[in-house]
Amino acid sequence: MKIGCPKEIKPQEFRVGLTPNAAQEAIAHGHEVMIETGAGIGAGFADEDYRAVGATVSDTAREVFDRAEMIVKVKEPQAGERKMLSEGQVLFTYLHLAPDPEQTRDLLVSGATCIAYETVTDARGGLPLLAPMSEVAGRLAPQAGAWALQKANGGSGVLMGGVPGVRPANVAIIGGGVVGTAAARVAVGMGANVTVLDRSVPRLSYLDDVFMGRLTTQFSDRGAMDELLPRMDMVIGAVLIPGAAAPKLVSRAHLALMTPGSVLVDVAIDQGGCFETSKATTHQDPIYEVDGIVHYCVANMPGAVARTSTIALGNATMPFMLALADKGWKHACADDPHLMHGLNIHAGKLTYAAVGEALGLDVTAAETLVQAA
Repeated sequence: MKIGCPKEIKPQEFRVGLTPNAAQEAIAHGHEVMIETGAGIGAGFADEDYRAVGATVSDTAREVFDRAEMIVKVKEPQAGERKMLSEGQVLFTYLHLAPDPEQTRDLLVSGATCIAYETVTDARGGLPLLAPMSEVAGRLAPQAGAWALQKANGGSGVLMGGVPGVRPANVAIIGGGVVGTAAARVAVGMGANVTVLDRSVPRLSYLDDVFMGRLTTQFSDRGAMDELLPRMDMVIGAVLIPGAAAPKLVSRAHLALMTPGSVLVDVAIDQGGCFETSKATTHQDPIYEVDGIVHYCVANMPGAVARTSTIALGNATMPFMLALADKGWKHACADDPHLMHGLNIHAGKLTYAAVGEALGLDVTAAETLVQAA
């Protein structure tokens, strides 16, 4: 199979879809790899690193899209990239379709087969291709929030760890999954007073055991939110419903409960955000203020640490990328129901129920399309 990897063009996105190691593995399996010139620079990989393992370096994204049978990326294809997709081509990347009707429409029109990293599952019920970036984003969230808390950035001027005689920051993390756990680890390490909210009592019990009393766990409901928000300096949104739009857990009315200069960090912004007042921002212009509350809603947080993120993502995606290339998408999905869960669009048909529900579109079962193909 001809595998193509274009340079990411989303603002301040420095990751790359294929590492030289992944390219080398694909070539060892008998496949051809094409990468756009400069695609790996942001993650510390030069064109020569790809040439050294046998990949072809193409001058333009158009050349990559025109020649490749499968496109491997990091972020969802931007409008110009979607126009270069062709019928029958496989797209393997993060998509986050539920809050993005324009992208969904364009991918349906393209006729391509679109497999989303964020909905591929594993035998334990996890999301193995989302998890590494969730780890990165979770660990970045307290760092980003601590920066936003600085007075010069519009924050209240509270130091995360405090100093002797002055209390540390109070941080609430909504969601105790991969993102929330990673965020808690860093926030606790910074010396903050941390409370994790979740609706799973077993998960709260797990966190209580793991952190050995260094944080507070609380069942998440409306009463808990009303009680906590007035005392919080920072709230990190870390909720996820796989493939679906994120639920709005902090409303605009809730902002009136918070101290001016408090910070909201919305890690769920890729799925539309879990705060009513969230809107996607970039690393170049990451924060804005609503009713005196600072919002940090960067939609590609892991792109800030592109080297770490690219290698971590490449480690996770490589086995699935090789399966798609070795077997073709339909046989790979038929052999692996977890990979089939990643199928979101095929030949003009939407196959992921949560996206259909969010956008009001008809859905065809992925299994039906795989069997027909």
